[in-house]
Amino acid sequence: MSSSQAAPKGNQEDYKLKDTKPELGEKWPHGGQRGGSGWIYNERATSTYDLVEQMFYLYVRVVKAKDLPPNPVTSNVDPYVEVKVGNYKGKTRHFEKKTSPEWKQVFAFSKEKIQSSVVEVFVRDKEMVARDDYIGKVEFDIHEVPTRVPPDSPLAPQWYRLENLRGEARSRGEIMLAVWMGTQADEAFPEAWHSDSASVKGDGVYNIRSKVYVNPKLWYLRVNVIEAQDVEPNDKSQPPQVFVKGQVGQQVLKTKLCPTKTPNPMWNEDLVFVAAEPFEEKLVLTVENKASPGKDEVAARISLPLNKFEIRLDHRAVHSHWYNLERFGFGVLEGDKRNESKFSSRIHLRVCLEGAYHVLDESTMYISDTRPTARQLWKQPIGILEVGILSAQGLQSMKTNNGKGSTDAYCVAKYGQKWVRTRTITESFNPKWNEQYTWEVYDPCTVITFGVFDNCHLGGGGGQTQVAKVDSKIGKVRIRLSTLEMDRIYTNSYPLLVLKTSGLKKMGELQLAIRFTCLSMAHIIYLYGHPLLPKMHYLHPFTVNQLDSLRYQAMNIVVVRLGRAEPPLRKEVVEYMLDVDSHIWSMRRSKANFFRIVSLFSGAISMSKWLGEVQQWKNPVTTILVHVLFFILICYPELILPTMFLYMFLIGIWNFRFRPRHPPHMDTKLSWAEAAHPDELDEEFDTFPTSKAQDVIRMRYDRLRSVAGRIQTVVGDIATQGERFHALLSWRDPRATSLFVIFCLVVAVALYVTPFKVVASVAGIFWLRHPRFRSKLPSMPSNFFKRLPSCVDGML
Repeated sequence: MSSSQAAPKGNQEDYKLKDTKPELGEKWPHGGQRGGSGWIYNERATSTYDLVEQMFYLYVRVVKAKDLPPNPVTSNVDPYVEVKVGNYKGKTRHFEKKTSPEWKQVFAFSKEKIQSSVVEVFVRDKEMVARDDYIGKVEFDIHEVPTRVPPDSPLAPQWYRLENLRGEARSRGEIMLAVWMGTQADEAFPEAWHSDSASVKGDGVYNIRSKVYVNPKLWYLRVNVIEAQDVEPNDKSQPPQVFVKGQVGQQVLKTKLCPTKTPNPMWNEDLVFVAAEPFEEKLVLTVENKASPGKDEVAARISLPLNKFEIRLDHRAVHSHWYNLERFGFGVLEGDKRNESKFSSRIHLRVCLEGAYHVLDESTMYISDTRPTARQLWKQPIGILEVGILSAQGLQSMKTNNGKGSTDAYCVAKYGQKWVRTRTITESFNPKWNEQYTWEVYDPCTVITFGVFDNCHLGGGGGQTQVAKVDSKIGKVRIRLSTLEMDRIYTNSYPLLVLKTSGLKKMGELQLAIRFTCLSMAHIIYLYGHPLLPKMHYLHPFTVNQLDSLRYQAMNIVVVRLGRAEPPLRKEVVEYMLDVDSHIWSMRRSKANFFRIVSLFSGAISMSKWLGEVQQWKNPVTTILVHVLFFILICYPELILPTMFLYMFLIGIWNFRFRPRHPPHMDTKLSWAEAAHPDELDEEFDTFPTSKAQDVIRMRYDRLRSVAGRIQTVVGDIATQGERFHALLSWRDPRATSLFVIFCLVVAVALYVTPFKVVASVAGIFWLRHPRFRSKLPSMPSNFFKRLPSCVDGML
């Protein structure tokens, strides 16, 4: 903090965006014209592999399996994998007596010959005599499979739980797979890509490679709990007073307690959860009885798989169903279950997967995707975003390696459902990545986020110490696509700034090359007149508390799923990219937001000062010209609105000369970062709940009370002025209301008999009168208004 205060001018220049002129060359195909390469869901763009006719393939990479159940007869398992797409099948070699085999084998299926919409991956147990036993399977929808064209990095494989023939995933083991659409330019096509890491030992090599990750497909699960019937408590001497608790994974929600004690309670409440495909968790509902003020007893329960529920694509209600409840602790034996089904309690539910909402997993201020969950509701893309992550310069030392400073940097970019991670450049303060990625753009008013991190998971040594390490953040860059010009290549160096308890620190610079290519200008213009989020967010909106809770749950799911990829995109990286802590209290942010509000009124304040100078005849020529314009508008009132819009048009044309030439970047002055007090920064980075000493907490609490007291005074003054307006006609002050009512009658009669132009002219002349005819005392209306009563007299 002291260093930033010592040389503020030099630091201000160092914190600004800089132009760069890298030799892009082959990184921009076709000489920088339209078309590119990368991650796209259609075949609109071409790839650099364009000397032969493109052929598309469906790739299935089978990596390994674990926890496979042994054969109950032989007590071992000889597993192999069978990949089936329509009539085409591919098999891996089988392993003998191995419950956790590793195949690392790639299958490619020609897209032209695919006649099925589902990819089925079976794990079977090889039998020498009898038919091969079925262990489990995983299914993928071909229409949901992402498309990959080099130079995009390989798709990260993920663990999937094996399901039996009934779709259950109980103790069947897990298999690691990656499925994508590619071309013959894909390095997996000749199966040569395994060779570069075949001789490398340890897990560290997996954490160095560049990867592409895909967000799990998130759904809102809406459970409308309507009613229940025949609920029996443990104590049958008194009727139950129950509520319903729902759970999906780690998410737990409850309905309100039924106000009456009855075996047939009614709620009609919505419980909304976040679920991710593939649906591994189930919806578990328990009906619990409030036996005593501090004791809840489970009366019945039910477990329902999520893939059985209806998908809702609009505002129309789905059908409700009755479900039989299983009494808690009952039904272990099959005979008991049959007996229980005849006399079970029932619950009435309306459950659906909301496909017309966009599941928010990031702040709406920095949203990167606005599409609804259901793919059939997606619109056509309006553009292609191409990003070249070139290099970083002047990175700070993040750790000590063999007695000297070291940084192993990699960059992560997040836009829409796609995350990309560059390879790690080890032991370099000036790493050069030169990796290019491509995204489809469905809305220009979205933000792409870049983060640079230090890789602390190299070497694969001691497991205990390795778990405790986290990847350190080096800096972050956000770019709003709507601030970019179409078809222009931006090559800039962005400052990487990090706030720490010691103050603001520049960690280096990130060099990027960005191009936003327009595919449909008419579609872009169309979007500017429509809501940012899907219409269901406005027809059936969630409450603010619901949105905060659902965003937190969605973020947790994304963290877990991306953490299961290999290499994992770790929790600290995902949370930093998604701005998880943006809602935490910060004195610095509060000051920054206050001055942002003040800056909004700067134009109005300047205008009021100018009008005050006109009113005071500071410049007689200007005042006379204002008189002339005023009388012209009075004589021709139809010119008022055209004049206003013409004035705004001229201002816009004039400001075009001074338009921003660069994308936005982190502004230290706007963020109030350099002027922040060290104790305020220490408070901002404190844990929640706090871990500070009691005297520090008391000091911060007193400071917060002081700030809140000022806010309280301002809010009270605003309320007082509003209550005085109400008092004009409320007869709280009989004399004041009588005077105001008589005044209104006189003014109404006068305005009826006097032409409007005369009234406006007289009012304008009176307002613009010379200071010689003014009094320094407050005006009569102001004196009258300030004498009106307010409700402040009745406050304790």
